[in-house]
Amino acid sequence: MRFIQDDLYKDYVNMMMNIIILCMILCVSLSFWIISITASTYYGTLRPISPWRWLVSVVIPIVVTSHGIKKKSLDNSGALGALLVGFILTVANYSFFSSLLVFFVTCSKLTKWKGEIKKRFDSEYKEGGQRNWVQVFCNGGVPAELALLYMVENGPGEIPIDFSKEYTASWMCLSLLGALACSAGDTWASEIAPVLSKHSPRLITTWKKVPVGTNGGVTLVGIISSLLGGLSVGIAYYVTQLLFVHDLDIAAPQWPIMIYGAMAGLIGSLIDSYLGAIMQYSGYDEKTGQVVNHPSSSSKLISGKPILDNSAVNLFSSIFIALLLPGAAWTFWPRV
Repeated sequence: MRFIQDDLYKDYVNMMMNIIILCMILCVSLSFWIISITASTYYGTLRPISPWRWLVSVVIPIVVTSHGIKKKSLDNSGALGALLVGFILTVANYSFFSSLLVFFVTCSKLTKWKGEIKKRFDSEYKEGGQRNWVQVFCNGGVPAELALLYMVENGPGEIPIDFSKEYTASWMCLSLLGALACSAGDTWASEIAPVLSKHSPRLITTWKKVPVGTNGGVTLVGIISSLLGGLSVGIAYYVTQLLFVHDLDIAAPQWPIMIYGAMAGLIGSLIDSYLGAIMQYSGYDEKTGQVVNHPSSSSKLISGKPILDNSAVNLFSSIFIALLLPGAAWTFWPRV
């Protein structure tokens, strides 16, 4: 009976912490919104949000999140986080939301794919791949903040990516796209390569063969998968641009968005692997025959140190891509 009471107390504390954290994030987001409205009103550039955009921004994230809970892709805290991130990205720019949607749907499907095989080597595999609020914000937190800054700079709405006419807004759009493509590329590689690759992965820092599931292990299948994962997000962004952006005929070409997404997925996955190899613990548990992410008496060190967990590595990788890749894109992006 005492163990049951302790578990209930822990669940209650976790629930309250989740609510407090989400309320704090909501307050920060509303602060950005108020600043945006105040600044736009002061400078005379206020563009009111249409009722349809508000409706879409509320209804679609609720529908997608409800489906995610039903399919066990999200737990309760993850659903609350996904609602907040989905609302911010949708109200800011439909292209942001379509990229997020493709990332969420494809990664959820791939996480469940061949689950019986992944259980053999992944000690932390969850049925359905349920994501909590930490995992949601490590993948969607950077895009959400960039979407808020985008609204402060440009207001809600879709614009073409054109460095000669919309330099700052284009930079923010590519930063956000890069962060999502990075997360997608890493997830595609992590979920596809262990199942399809016929060769043992090699540690990215030493190029030595390591067991399947080792943090920092790379394969040819994983590299190709990361490229395709980023490409899928880039295609979603590009198609939405074609559907919702006006005057594309006088703007810079938008097709490089797809190439940019693919490169962000590939480079982001490699950065994630490098950080995982040196800052995540990987050990072989001799009792279970699985790769574990935490030191124990029965585990033998493979690589890395117990500094970061997988969510933190994902966060840092997306930040690196969001900060660095738009500068590289600026050098080759077509001008009109």
